[in-house]
Amino acid sequence: MKMPAIIFYQGWRFSFFANEGNEPIHIHARKGDKQCKYWLHPETFCVSEAYTRGMNTRDKRHVIKIIM
Repeated sequence: MKMPAIIFYQGWRFSFFANEGNEPIHIHARKGDKQCKYWLHPETFCVSEAYTRGMNTRDKRHVIKIIM
């Protein structure tokens, strides 16, 4: 099942799917061959990396800045 996009920003497609088993709240982002998933921690206002593919450090920082 395709995840619904919640926002398109600077070429990034951000999406989530609420029924992914026992996983914590998270958001997916994709831009071309780059993709990632970040866990959202609303109680501490933090995010943590679940996985990234094809992304460098600058890409990761950029996505986290958009999410936060």
